[in-house]
Amino acid sequence: METEIKIIDYTPDINIGAVLRGGSRKQEESAEKSSREIVERIREEGDSAVISYLKKFDNFECTADKLHVSEKEYEEAERAIGPELAEAMEVAISNVKKFHQAQRVPDIEVETMPGVVCRQKSVPVERVGLYIPGGTAPLFSTVIMLAVPAKIAGCKRVIMCSPVNKNGVIAPEVLYCAKRCGVDKVYKIGGATAIGAMAFGTEHVEKVDKIFGPGNSYVTAAKQYVSKAVCAIDMPAGPSEVMILADESANPEFVTADFISQLEHGPESQAVLVTASRALAEKVSKLFTGQVTELGRKGYILESAKNSSIVIVPQKKMLSEVANIYAPEHLIIATEDCDAVAEEITNAGSIFIGNYTPESAGDYASGTNHTLPTGGWAVSYSGVNLSSFVKRITLQKISPEGLLKLAPSIETMAAAEGLDGHKRAAGIRVESIRKNR
Repeated sequence: METEIKIIDYTPDINIGAVLRGGSRKQEESAEKSSREIVERIREEGDSAVISYLKKFDNFECTADKLHVSEKEYEEAERAIGPELAEAMEVAISNVKKFHQAQRVPDIEVETMPGVVCRQKSVPVERVGLYIPGGTAPLFSTVIMLAVPAKIAGCKRVIMCSPVNKNGVIAPEVLYCAKRCGVDKVYKIGGATAIGAMAFGTEHVEKVDKIFGPGNSYVTAAKQYVSKAVCAIDMPAGPSEVMILADESANPEFVTADFISQLEHGPESQAVLVTASRALAEKVSKLFTGQVTELGRKGYILESAKNSSIVIVPQKKMLSEVANIYAPEHLIIATEDCDAVAEEITNAGSIFIGNYTPESAGDYASGTNHTLPTGGWAVSYSGVNLSSFVKRITLQKISPEGLLKLAPSIETMAAAEGLDGHKRAAGIRVESIRKNR
C-alpha cells in the first residue's frame, strides 16, 4: 500500500483556504438539497417520515412508540461496559465537569447613573437536543462533551438522538454515558432525520429549543437549515479536521500519528501539515504509509487522505498566517516557540501546544470541549462551552428620580430618529412625576 500525500508550495498569492477546502465546499452544497427535503418531510409528516427514513438509511424497522431507548436497554448497556472503560469515562467526566464549572459567569448589576440600575442574569436554555454521531464509530465521548455542560448550565430537559448500529441498537458505550451524564431521553434516530425530528418535534419525539452536536455534511446542512426558521444550533460542526504547524523540533512520528488520527473519523475528514521544513514534510509522507498499515480503520484514513495536504511555507513566520486563513477545528502547534505561535492564532476551534499534547487529549479527557466549528467557521464561532447552553438576559429598573435625569437624552435621541412615540413614552412619565410632586 503506497499513498502519496499532496504537497503544496505556499506563496501569499495562493488562496490557501479555497485550495484546501475546495472539496469540502462541494460536499456541503450537495448535502443541502437532500437534507432540506428530509427535514421538510418530517415537519409535515412527523413520526411516519422518521420511521420511513430509518428504514431507508439505516435498514432499521421500528414503530413510533419504540423510537426511544427503554430502561431495559440502559441496563443491558451498563452490563456491557468493563471496569477499565468505566474508570476512563469517569476521568473524562470529572475533567470536563471541572473545566466547564469554571466557566460560570456571575450575574452583574450596575447603576449607570443615579436611579438607573441595569442588570444581566444567566438563564439556561430550557430544552436542548444532543446529536451523537454513530455511523462509523460510537462517539460516546461526545455525550460527555455535551451532556455535562448542559447539566451544569441547568437545562430543564436534555434529550439525545443517535443512530443504531448494524444490530439495530445504539452502542452500549453511548447509552452508558447518556445515563451517567443525566440525559433525560434517548432516541434511536440518526443523520438529518434526527435533526428534523428534534427541531420540529413529532408525535413521539420531543421538540427542543437548541440542537448541539457534530455530524457529517448532511447533519451540518440540516442543522443550518432548521436554524433559519425554528431552532437554534450550537454552530456548523461537520466533518472533522486538523491542522498541524511543525518545524525541525517536531517529532515526525508524533506529527504523522496526529495527521492520521483525525483522518480515521470518516471519509470526509481532513488533515493538513504546515511546515517550512521540506525534510520534515517528506519524512511524514513516508511515515504515513507505515503507520496506516497498523490501524483498523485504514479504509477511512486512505479515503480522507485524498482530501488532505502538506503545505510548505517559504518562511517559518508564515505558519500562523496560514493557520489563521484556514481557521482549523483543531490546531496542533509542534514548534520550538510553540507558546509564542499559539498567541498569534486568532482563528481556531481548539489549540494543542507542544510535542506532548495530542489532539486526542482534547477529544477525550483533558477537560476542554471537542465540539468545535469546522469548515472555516472558527473565524466567527467558538466551540461549545458553558455559555452555549445559557442565555444572558438584561434587566433594568429606573426610579422616578433616575428617569428625570435620563429622559432628556431619551427624548432628544428619539426626536432625532423621528420616533415621536418613543419620545412620548418617556415624556408622559416625566409629566406624571412632576405633577405628583
